[in-house]
Amino acid sequence: MSLAEKVAAHLPYLRRFARAVTGSQKSGDAYVASTLEAILADPTILSPEEDPRVGLYGAFLKIVNSIGIDGAPRAELSPTVEAHDRNLEMLAPPARQAFLLIAMEEFSLEEAAAAMDVDLPEVQRLVDEAGREIARQIATDVVIIEDEPLIALDLERLVSALGHRVVKIARTERQAIEAARSARPGLILADIQLADGSSGLDAVNEILRSFSVPVVFVTAYPQRLLTGTRPEPTFLITKPFQPDYVKAIVSQALFFDVRGRPEEPRLATTA
Repeated sequence: MSLAEKVAAHLPYLRRFARAVTGSQKSGDAYVASTLEAILADPTILSPEEDPRVGLYGAFLKIVNSIGIDGAPRAELSPTVEAHDRNLEMLAPPARQAFLLIAMEEFSLEEAAAAMDVDLPEVQRLVDEAGREIARQIATDVVIIEDEPLIALDLERLVSALGHRVVKIARTERQAIEAARSARPGLILADIQLADGSSGLDAVNEILRSFSVPVVFVTAYPQRLLTGTRPEPTFLITKPFQPDYVKAIVSQALFFDVRGRPEEPRLATTA
């Protein structure tokens, strides 16, 4: 594969990442252009033994971190701007870079560490720092839809530790709909199979008819959601879960909250 082919496949995603890291399309594109110029001048920057994507992002981050992100104030944001554009302002550059590599670009921790040229504990520390800062700045009310009391209490403990407020634990579809409409939470954690045989997925669909809210599904039956034939949830936690993973997904869901958008798409119900 030629150098151009290695780079071209990842270039649109690098531009997206660059905009998020720098806070503006103009600055992001300028850094991407500088990265491409550096690679053309010295193709060995992308090692044949290295994943081309990791190498490309790594080259970009070296340039960004050696020059420094343009600190010019950003333009006034409209009410419909994506929330993650606003939420990025609260993260220090290294934490921002680590969080975006994991949350937006779907790098593994190992890939993110390689791209940032740090060790694994350091990239984990940066991701944790980002999660805590996001929670501190955008603490919100949470409704938990879960029929198993011990799991519900465990989830409540985890999200409360991040600084959020659990306002209701609902065990049935009806309770979930009533709780959400009453509390208008900023986040919902939902199981899909509830105590009375009702559906958490149906409850979420009904709630989303009234208002838009980020949803994290916590389920022992991921195959019912990940069918490949219907729109699938962005945020999904499989039982049994690891506490750190729950915290990370909650932070990602709030970070990418798009309630400012005019459209409010619904999840598709299962058969």
